[in-house]
Amino acid sequence: MSIHDDRHTSSSPSAHAAGHIGVDGIADLADDFDQMALVVDWLDACRNRDLATLLDLYADDARLECRCGEASESEGRAGLESYWRPRLEGLAPTAFGLQEITPTAAGVVLDYLSHDGEPVRIAFTFSRDARIQRTACLPVAQALRQDDDGVADQAG
Repeated sequence: MSIHDDRHTSSSPSAHAAGHIGVDGIADLADDFDQMALVVDWLDACRNRDLATLLDLYADDARLECRCGEASESEGRAGLESYWRPRLEGLAPTAFGLQEITPTAAGVVLDYLSHDGEPVRIAFTFSRDARIQRTACLPVAQALRQDDDGVADQAG
């Protein structure tokens, strides 16, 4: 269930976009595509340990980059499944707690508690068919250091 659906019905990735088919035959994202709702659905799927729903939120050729602990990259449904399956099987009590969610020009940035309860920042970008195209995550402390370095570089 999506908390952003006024009817409180189950949502699917396609429920977030009311796209239309353009001249080139490719679906264009509608103005009302709710990227933040899709990220909340992602968080809900993780909390519920619902691997099938989680994977359905991703585009078929989606890519995941993780810089938490040992760096890893996964691509496609099989790669994402091998990444997420062990993480969803052993969740900390505070796992997937929402800290902050922010829309950006490129997509959405989410600060949350990872499967083991550690603060993580993840950036989402989306495909034209309203699915997750790419995620990139790293510990929040590391992300904040990078943000501070960027501010210092711009100021000096």
